[in-house]
Amino acid sequence: MNLSPRGKRQAKILAEYLKAKTIDAVYASPMKRVQQTLVPALKNSPHQQTIFPDLREIDFGDWTGHGWEAVRSKYNFAVHEWLHQIENSGSPNGESGKTFRARVEPCLREIINKHPGQNVAIFCHGGVIRMILSILIELPLPLLAP
Repeated sequence: MNLSPRGKRQAKILAEYLKAKTIDAVYASPMKRVQQTLVPALKNSPHQQTIFPDLREIDFGDWTGHGWEAVRSKYNFAVHEWLHQIENSGSPNGESGKTFRARVEPCLREIINKHPGQNVAIFCHGGVIRMILSILIELPLPLLAP
């Protein structure tokens, strides 16, 4: 799925904001919308991205491609419960929180170890951001409400 026109505008605004920041390294998910978000930021940057395939979004299994309303009606599942479901067993045919964490945490640890005291930009997805926060502040994923 491509970035929406709104997403493209947001990517340009983000790129403009990042121009004034010192960034020592850039890491990214290989997924299409992340790569499209990253293009404006790298346009005038001396950095190249390092792609970590494991920074891709959580696999939502049967929920993939459905909006929250469709998930609610088709699977009888409320949007505010999704982090609990992911943490416990995952969505039907999707990744569990344990599997997701086992994929994201080594990426995070490698980035931290390679760049002590440096500023790093990580271009990824909402679920990955929540997992990174969960790891860094040692808080269970469901307590990072959407």
